[in-house]
Amino acid sequence: MSLVRSSRPFAVALACASLVVATGCGKKADTEPPVATPGFSVNKTRAALGSPVVITYRFQVAPNAPAIGGNYRVMVHVLDNEDVLMWTDDHDPSIPTSQWKPGQTIEYTRELFVPIYPYTGTASVRMGLYADDGRRLPLAGENDGQRGYTVGTIDLLPQSENVFLVYKDGWNPEEVAQNNPAVTWQWTKKAATISFKNPRRDATFYLHADARPDLVGSPVQVTLRIGETVVETVTFDSAAEVLRKIPLANAQFGSGDNVDLVLDVTPSFVPAKTPAANSSDPRELGLRVFHAFVEPK
Repeated sequence: MSLVRSSRPFAVALACASLVVATGCGKKADTEPPVATPGFSVNKTRAALGSPVVITYRFQVAPNAPAIGGNYRVMVHVLDNEDVLMWTDDHDPSIPTSQWKPGQTIEYTRELFVPIYPYTGTASVRMGLYADDGRRLPLAGENDGQRGYTVGTIDLLPQSENVFLVYKDGWNPEEVAQNNPAVTWQWTKKAATISFKNPRRDATFYLHADARPDLVGSPVQVTLRIGETVVETVTFDSAAEVLRKIPLANAQFGSGDNVDLVLDVTPSFVPAKTPAANSSDPRELGLRVFHAFVEPK
């Protein structure tokens, strides 16, 4: 699921002839022994679209499993109640499959954001292991006929369940990745304001973003403040994406109905005036924000 930037919605069209096993295409059932049992759990059984979730993936390697030649990726498909693929969270496992040992348990977590997709209700999750050429390994569990194994469900709630954020002053227009419409972002200017209804209780602010210290020649410092109160300072010393969870105390919100959270970015830059950027972009850019989220406690 991808949820951070890992979700990759795409059309799936695998020909039956390319599958090792495809009972739906009239071939015999999969008889190869499973190399592992996949597992999935999430910290929220009900999650609103756009909200952060922590997913635990697990593989219990079979006691008699042979050595796995090569490294396989983890396939994660999230489907609606008509088995239509909504998005994916394909990724490399925490330990390469070539290093898995018989009887070993491979378990790791990924903190992601539920993609904003036009569907609410129960979604099913299927997992698998696939090679670069599309070959999939046999696993234990409910097989869809293409070595995709149902491992669980999650109930998706409307995005309106979340705290509504208003991007006020200091934001450039939203942009979309050319190769993946599920990945969007907005660049701040030197200072940008996010406004939301006062939750009147402690909350957590999620900031998933990156910056370009490689272009400005120094670390980029982002100061978050409400009024004159600084609530956090985040330093970006590389161009890597960062997910920070910042505690916000009820007392910091004040008594007003709405809260303005300001992100001050130092330094900002203009690509057209920055030789290293090799760009004609005339905008002032500060921080590239993929996700911002307020979660009351």
